[in-house]
This record gives sequence, structure tokens and C-alpha cells, in this order.
Amino acid sequence: MRDGLILTPGMKVGLFGGSFNPAHDGHAHVAETAMRRLGLDRVVWLVSPQNPLKDARHSAPLDERIASAREHAHGPSMIVSDFETRTGVAWTVDTLRLLAARHPGVHFVWLMGSDNLASFHRWRGWTDIMRLMPVAVIARPGSLLDSRTAPAAARFAAFRIPDQQAGLLPTLAAPAWTYLTAPLNPLSSTAIRSARGRRSAS
Repeated sequence: MRDGLILTPGMKVGLFGGSFNPAHDGHAHVAETAMRRLGLDRVVWLVSPQNPLKDARHSAPLDERIASAREHAHGPSMIVSDFETRTGVAWTVDTLRLLAARHPGVHFVWLMGSDNLASFHRWRGWTDIMRLMPVAVIARPGSLLDSRTAPAAARFAAFRIPDQQAGLLPTLAAPAWTYLTAPLNPLSSTAIRSARGRRSAS
């Protein structure tokens, strides 16, 4: 089964997963910060068919979330993908294993906002993710303290590289991770859904 991604050996590629329910400028901030600071050739927005840890009743249809991601993934280096739907995988660790196996020679980096790092230790196979490919955590409002003291950060503290050396991350052997700070974008999908609900009720 083809995965719809055209990636060649030697490329440095960020993998940015999420529900994108909906996508917003905060997501674009994470992707663009990672692209610039890590020197990536591509960022792939992996739109989850359904996050196993979230209530499906609160999720918009997949095609709406893909369209939302495409509105915010600016430029030809940003790719929006339904890889998990195409391949039938549900857990991030399985997604990353499959992508790494299908694209040998590509330097993958897992990207996530700092709000996810705070709860990363609750993900299935999170230590396997850390050992599978480098990880870049991009600062998000409201989660700076929690994420810096998160169990995942403590567990892999010895493998953190300074953000000043972030450009080296894509070619480092895992485990390796960094925490990128940048001007913060306060938007969140939860706040957008809440605002939409208030407008619908009025």
C-alpha cells in the first residue's frame, strides 16, 4: 500500500501529528518554528482519523479537519497527509515505525507542542517513540512549566540538546530531543471549538 508521501533519502522531515480539530495559527507556529530552527526540508502534518485518547463525539469529520490543516500548512514544504487513515494505524508509535520502515534514509523528527510533552508519558509506547527518532518540542502558552518538569523530560534529561544546537537534531541518533522557544501563539483548538459553540448557542 502506498502512503502518498514522496520523500527521498537524505531529506530532513518533521512529522507533526494531531487531530487538527480544527487546525489554527498555533499549529502553523509549531510547524514553521520547527522548519526554520531544525533546517527541515518538509513538515508532514499527520491528520489523525481519531485520537484514541479523545472523545470521538467532539471530533469534526476527517475531511473537514484535513481541509482545516491545508488552510494553515503554508507553502510547498508543508504536506498534509491522511497516512494513518490510508494505513489503518491508530497509535503514534505504530505510525512512526511504519514511516521509518517505508522511507529508509530519511531523517525523521517527531514534532509536538509543549502542551503534549506534559502528558506524553501517558501515550502508548512513548519511550519507544523517544528511542525511534529525535523529538523536537516547541513551546506553547500555558504549558511551559509543566512541560519542562514533565516525566518524559526528566526520564530523557540526559539526551536533551541545547536549542542553540537544534539544527543538528535531525541527523542525531535517537534518543535525542530539544525544547525550542519562540514567540508564543496563544491559539488552541479547544478555545476555537468553545467559541464556535457559544456562537451557535446565541
